[in-house]
Amino acid sequence: MTPKIPISVIVVIHTPALEILLIERAMRPGYWQSVTGSIDRLDEPLEDAARREVFEETGLEAPPERLLKWNLIRTFEIYPHWRHRFASGTTQNDEHMFSLEVPTPVPVRLAPEEHTASTWLPWQQAIEKCFSWTNRDAIRLLAQTRLKTGEFG
Repeated sequence: MTPKIPISVIVVIHTPALEILLIERAMRPGYWQSVTGSIDRLDEPLEDAARREVFEETGLEAPPERLLKWNLIRTFEIYPHWRHRFASGTTQNDEHMFSLEVPTPVPVRLAPEEHTASTWLPWQQAIEKCFSWTNRDAIRLLAQTRLKTGEFG
């Protein structure tokens, strides 16, 4: 197995009313998250990785005009139970934030080997449900920015 590259994307999928899509990890029941995934190769553009991951994990299309790159990178420690997927000695990952607005909560097609359930929640509840601090921060930043600019449905 080729080691994963420790550069990933997170895509917070949301409605104008800030309902957030969360998906539950198949290998870790109770671990709810937004769409996430590593780049496939070092020269893969982050936007392409974000669109690919959205489609693979939800079946949704992420047209370039609706996919927002936040130009924000969070570095986090890779959980020990996932380090075997990376090159030996790799302990940190750089995560790049994106968001994707959809008009309403839409049904998704999950990849059963990766995720077992999905839910749409108001942003405050989504923050509480996420296991990852970077995911909680991404949702919080999205909500604060939208509320501050008045772009809240």
